[in-house]
This record gives sequence, structure tokens and C-alpha cells, in this order.
Amino acid sequence: MSAETPIRFGILGCADIARKVSRAITLAPNATLFAVASRSVDKATRFAKANNFPPNARIYDSYDAVYIPLPTSLHIQWAVLAAQKKKHILLEKPVALNVAEFDKIVEACESSGVQLMDGTMWMHHPRTAKMWEFLSDANRFGQLTSINTCFTLAADADFLKNDIRIKPDLDAHGALGDAGWYCIRAILWANNYELPKTVVALRGPILNEAGVILSCGASLHWEDGKVGTFHCSFLSSLTMDIAAIGTKGTLHVSGFVIPHQEKEASFTVASETGFDDLVTSWVPPPSDHIVTTDLPQEALMVTKFSRLVGTVKNGSAPEKKWPNLSRKTQLVIDTVKASIEKGFEPIPVEY
Repeated sequence: MSAETPIRFGILGCADIARKVSRAITLAPNATLFAVASRSVDKATRFAKANNFPPNARIYDSYDAVYIPLPTSLHIQWAVLAAQKKKHILLEKPVALNVAEFDKIVEACESSGVQLMDGTMWMHHPRTAKMWEFLSDANRFGQLTSINTCFTLAADADFLKNDIRIKPDLDAHGALGDAGWYCIRAILWANNYELPKTVVALRGPILNEAGVILSCGASLHWEDGKVGTFHCSFLSSLTMDIAAIGTKGTLHVSGFVIPHQEKEASFTVASETGFDDLVTSWVPPPSDHIVTTDLPQEALMVTKFSRLVGTVKNGSAPEKKWPNLSRKTQLVIDTVKASIEKGFEPIPVEY
């Protein structure tokens, strides 16, 4: 099989996010929508029609890879089953309710020799690679000393009452699993995925009546003194920011999870900046950078995943980088939640 042969995707479930990824599969040059499954044939048929599935798409049929946007509590059941059926898996985040569940998913994927990747879309935007060039430049950025990330959104009353992300039996992590996932991934990314030594949840998390997190934060601590902090919430104005501070430079990003515009994204850097003589302005001033892309980040994610699937179908081993990143992110989520449950004690991160 040629690596350029389009990878046939099945969509398992008709969640809202599946609409976005269905479009991404359509836009990706090496992927095609092939099948959709739901609890009812009628619902799957309506979803396929509403999301421009091609005329030859099936409602339940064979395919190469499956995108799973189901509630987190269902991931272990359906991801393991998909792996056992030799389907490559693009798994929505958070990947599981805990690391132990995710390890079972990874074990099933490794046993069947299939590729696994989570749906953290911003990782695949070309802006991310450009920002990493700055962070890894010892002359311009120096060494990372601290990083702060934030992802908040102002959910409406219907969301706070009915959305699956606030239901303890569906997505028990709430805002921590949904928005906090991105914040934690960004902190790990800036640290070249080195795990912190300890995690401390910040006091004052907000939980709903069912005990699901609506707003929380935490600090992550490394042995060399680096600190990462984050805040995530369903109760505040839409914000998706990164501030990474080094010994020589600073990176600021707005809209890091979803760019302000689909085909261009910006970030700001400052390097060895000081003040003028009267301390009225920065010298040199921070510089703004814009990165353009022909395909949106979700389509680039699908393209990357499909390329990996193609190489596996040609005889290569699945790439372990992506499940390793998922596991580290999930591990920190578990540790934050443990710190909340234990009265905001520092909890060691044990890989």
C-alpha cells in the first residue's frame, strides 16, 4: 500500500466535536470519510448527511482508522475494542478517566500493532513548531524558568446543566479534563515533556453539585526550580494564553488552543529586553510573528495521523511518541485531581 493512499476513517459517535474532525478528514489530502456509527442508524445517517460525508460512505462498515469522540468514561471500552479489531485510533482528549485505564488502551494498541494519537489539535499547527524554535534557542530565550497557561470559557446555563463535560458518569474531570488538558500539555511541551517532580492544586476550585470541576488551577514544580502554573474554567471569559519566561527571553501566545483566525496564528517574543533611559518604553520592543497555513490545525492533525497509519500499513512500527505524550498529560491530570482530593497537598508525579 502506498503511504499516499487515503486512509479510510470511521467516526464512532456523533458528538459536536465530530463535526469539526469530519470536516478535517475531508480537507486532509490523505484521508477520507468512510463510515459513521452511532447508537441508532437514523442518527448516524443524519450526521453523515449534515456533515457532507461522500455518497459512498457507509453507516457501519470496514475502515482503516477510527476517530473516537465519545464521553471519556466510554473510551476504555470502545478504544480497546477498536484496537482489537485492528483499527488505528484517533482518540479525543482527555484520553481516559485515569492513567490505569489509558495504559489498557495502549496495551491493546501495542498488541494489535495500531497507531494511537490523541486529538490535541494545536500541537500540529505550524505556529507550534515556530514557537518551539524560539524556546529552544539558548541565545534568544535562554533556559525556561516559569510558564503560565490559561484556558477559560464562559459556558451558558444550558452547558452547565446538560453538557456531557459536567456529568460525573460521562466526563468526570470537567474543566480539568477538557480545558486543563490543553494547559498541562502546553506546560509539558515548553519543558520538552520532562515531567514535574510534584504537583499542587490551587485552593478554591469550583465544583458543581455532582462534584465535577468547573474551575481549578495548579502549580507544577521541577527539581531544578522551574515552575508551571495553570488555570482552567467553564466560568470565565474565553481566554487561551501561554506566557513562558526564560533567562533571556519571553514568549506570549493568545489563542494557543484555537487560533483567532483559521489560517493564521500569531505569537509575541521578547529577547534581552530592557528600558530606555527614561524608563518609558521597552528596548528593543517585543516582536510579533504571524504564521499562516493552508490547512487548519485539525486537518494537519488528521494528515499527520493518516501519514503514520500509512507507514504502519507499509510495515513500520507504530510511533510511540504520541501515546507517550498522552500518558504524561493524563498523569498530571490525575495528580492535580489527587491534590484537590487530599486537601491541596503536594503530590509526587510517579511515571
